[in-house]
Amino acid sequence: MVTVTTVDTLQEAAASSAGQAVFLGGGTLVMRSVNYGEQAVSQIVRLRSAAALRGIRADGARILIGAAATMGDILRSSDVSFLHPVARQVGGPAIRNMATVGGNIFAPHPYGDFAVALLALDARLHLSDGSETDLESLLASRDSERRLVESVSIVRPSGDDFRFRKVSRVKPKGVSVMSLAAWLPRSAGRISGARIAFGAMAPTPVRARAAEAALEGAALDETGVSGALSAATQGLNPPDDGLASGWYRSQVAPVHLKRLLLGGGSRP
Repeated sequence: MVTVTTVDTLQEAAASSAGQAVFLGGGTLVMRSVNYGEQAVSQIVRLRSAAALRGIRADGARILIGAAATMGDILRSSDVSFLHPVARQVGGPAIRNMATVGGNIFAPHPYGDFAVALLALDARLHLSDGSETDLESLLASRDSERRLVESVSIVRPSGDDFRFRKVSRVKPKGVSVMSLAAWLPRSAGRISGARIAFGAMAPTPVRARAAEAALEGAALDETGVSGALSAATQGLNPPDDGLASGWYRSQVAPVHLKRLLLGGGSRP
């Protein structure tokens, strides 16, 4: 038997879900668990209205996205047009109208591709207790995190500085074997402060710091990215699962990273 508690604020929801209860965002994963009778889900906490958490707006050099914003909301917003290719890769139309930005942060592989993009875009999170943290820190403790995400702040990339790629064995809507995102700011034609993120190369989305370091000061061409390709999997621990082995992922990661870096922009 599953019980449902409805509250008015995110703070009440966080307090109510501090035990074994599960917070219901878009419901794409939680309700699947309920429908399949998974015993782990016995209590659900939901907000009476999440409208206030669905806003998307410019905030200086960054963009602020409410945690309850759906992939459909992302696709309808011109402020985040650079994220449209990412949102289009999340399920079909029905899923995109339900799946939320906040929920994607907590979604385990093979889901959570949107979180990979957020990690590359220097995502900073405003949480239900009023605190702020960066996405990388939250991901490190995601399984034990009881606070809820209220909003996400990301950089606003210039031109084709942001790129995303989803690698799937099934076209066009299969789950990802791997996902990659990169933010490649440049100064005088050279990369400065690159951020590269992988999905399915560790238990949660993770930055490829060795590859980032290898790109510093490099040109975005075959010669300039060669060091990053050699360091693509350094420090990463790709898992074995039903989609691919860790060995396979480690072998193809440099191939897809090269395509991402030299492909000239976001890929569907």
